[in-house]
Amino acid sequence: MGLLSPDQVSGQIVNMIATDPRHFRTGETGKQKTSGGVEESFGKLLFGALNQVNSDQLKSIELTQKMITDPDSVNIHDVTIAIAEANLSLAMTKAIADRAIRAYREIINIR
Repeated sequence: MGLLSPDQVSGQIVNMIATDPRHFRTGETGKQKTSGGVEESFGKLLFGALNQVNSDQLKSIELTQKMITDPDSVNIHDVTIAIAEANLSLAMTKAIADRAIRAYREIINIR
């Protein structure tokens, strides 16, 4: 793997080449990743993460209700794991939001 030449670098944006198909989900090794923009990909990432948190919460609620109505159809361990995953994802989301707000306030207070 070689270093980038000065011709490949422009400003703060560097086109990256995926050497492993799992890195950028391009599906093909060696192809350049083309994105619609940093803002668009960040927005998709953010909404995807929030949707995952929501689905974890809904899954834990669904399994809990199913356990209450029909206890023999659900394993108690599955319910416990789903609740723990939902709590962890919500706690991580809250921590990230708190840190983002704190960073924003620090940027605003810089004089």
